[in-house]
Amino acid sequence: MTSHFPAARRPILDLPDELISQIAAGEVVERPASVVRELLDNALDAGAMQVTVRLLAGGVRLIAVEDDGQGISRQELPVALRRHATSKIASLEDLETVGTMGFRGEALAAINAIADISLVSRTAGAEHAWQLDGRTGEIKPAPRACGTSVEVRELFYATPARRKFLKTDATELAHCIEAVRRPALVRPDVGFAIWHEGRLVEQWRAGSGGLAGHDQRLADVLGSEFVAQSVAVHYESSARRADGRPAVRVWGRAGVPDAARSRADQQFAYVNGRFVRDKVLGHAARSAYEDVLHGQRQPVYALYVEIDPARVDVNVHPTKIEVRFRDSREVHQAVRHAVQDALAAPRAGASGTQLPATASPLPASPDLQPNKAFVQQGWSQPAINFGANQGHRVSDLDALWPVPAGGLPLRPVEPARPGSLAGSALPQGDWPLGRALAQLQGIYILAENSRGLVIVDMHAAHERIVYERLKTQLDGSRIASQPLLIPATFAATPLEVATAEACADTLGLLGLDITPFSPRTLAVRAVPTSLSAGDVVTLARSVLGELAQQDASTVVERARNELLGTMACHGAVRANRQLAVDEMNALLRQMEATERSDQCNHGRPTWRQVTVKELDTLFLRGR
Repeated sequence: MTSHFPAARRPILDLPDELISQIAAGEVVERPASVVRELLDNALDAGAMQVTVRLLAGGVRLIAVEDDGQGISRQELPVALRRHATSKIASLEDLETVGTMGFRGEALAAINAIADISLVSRTAGAEHAWQLDGRTGEIKPAPRACGTSVEVRELFYATPARRKFLKTDATELAHCIEAVRRPALVRPDVGFAIWHEGRLVEQWRAGSGGLAGHDQRLADVLGSEFVAQSVAVHYESSARRADGRPAVRVWGRAGVPDAARSRADQQFAYVNGRFVRDKVLGHAARSAYEDVLHGQRQPVYALYVEIDPARVDVNVHPTKIEVRFRDSREVHQAVRHAVQDALAAPRAGASGTQLPATASPLPASPDLQPNKAFVQQGWSQPAINFGANQGHRVSDLDALWPVPAGGLPLRPVEPARPGSLAGSALPQGDWPLGRALAQLQGIYILAENSRGLVIVDMHAAHERIVYERLKTQLDGSRIASQPLLIPATFAATPLEVATAEACADTLGLLGLDITPFSPRTLAVRAVPTSLSAGDVVTLARSVLGELAQQDASTVVERARNELLGTMACHGAVRANRQLAVDEMNALLRQMEATERSDQCNHGRPTWRQVTVKELDTLFLRGR
């Protein structure tokens, strides 16, 4: 039987210093990898150019981190293990503009509370190094070159209950390697080595700085395929700092959609050189892939954000892996536009595909001889006449483009303007998608280029072309809305009411009219015309929920693109539609000039290359 008597009152007492340190250690040190991360931060802050990590039993029995940094003087060694003792900040102003990896002065003290720690360090000009025993506080001379070595033995020996939650040695080792990979990806000028049980398991040699050095480090750490299947990202905001630098700069590499993975295990985001897991950055990167990623696939990327340290708060979480931006919308837009712009250039386009230097130009095709004007002027493909071929018309598309009679016309036009969908004016031998040969099963276009065979899904390809044209023509326009005869009312939360009032203009761009009906009720008075038959209350709630959590412009663009995607799918050339060779070539040229044409609106690939070498392998040539 449960007792209802009040518990005896316990007095409020100061906690012992040792228990305070152990509580703090529980926040800072989760597993051996946490120790590795903290010690690496200290090594990099000390100016190390070479860092070596040695482990035993996945880091449980031993973690040793050696660096060639500035070292610690004998007078400062005892202070280094005290709580909140640091050389990196001295005032609130320093804390608000942190530029170092570490700054709290908690790591060494926390580690010393739950493990045996030994610290050996030597500064430049010192006769020898000094060794500090964390248990006894004893300091004695020791041999060592300039730099610092920290040994952490028997992790969690003082808190055995924590040790029971650790995984196998192999699992803990994997986490430790990941803790080294993260700083290695942002510091190609620093060499890193990881030893486990006396065996070298990973080594990344120091290289040059700059973009070339970063690309080489990315290839060394993540594999050459990461660089080969990614595009360079570079973006600078128009706003400037007082020193003339951009307020936000984003650079790095973003994987092409085909390189997406089932897990988000190759997503690396950095803010001022610090690896972070941030919802703003993650959502911005993911939203940049919305138009080109299939299903629940996860993109791969390594993105580096540079921002004024005063505009980002790194003092959010004990592990320093989370940050808070002063203007999250500014950062979200910068990252999103940076990745979107990088992915926009079609890999099938002349600027996105570099054919082998040894490739010889394609011979002129008799099929293309009558169309020499195409090479000089470019061709446009205004629309497809669905009325003549399929017995119906798509009014939305007809309203945008007057559809001429007679199928898929090809006509000379003026030289292509930037951003237009006219064909490329490249010489025949330089067409990345080559020249059309035939149509297969009314679904695929077979083309020949200098590398071999190109296979194009004609519906998926034309769907993307129509979609991008629709987006361009409707950019900045409102989505048509339809007033409801009887407004739909629903009980709303205070946040939903506040969002509806604050985002009235944004809702109008989406074709929605949502106004307060009473202090706790909202009324939906108009919805997008194409969605008028759906559940308007559910639609309103979902849009208000997104507006409350995300950037308003992102919500507007996503909703608009979903509507245009539906229109483009219905407006694209259908399977089993027979195309002439000229029509196939026109489609190929438009693909080369259309942004994001490597994937359809649903993220499926629109074309694939089969090289001559791959064909030789299929037919056992040369064996």
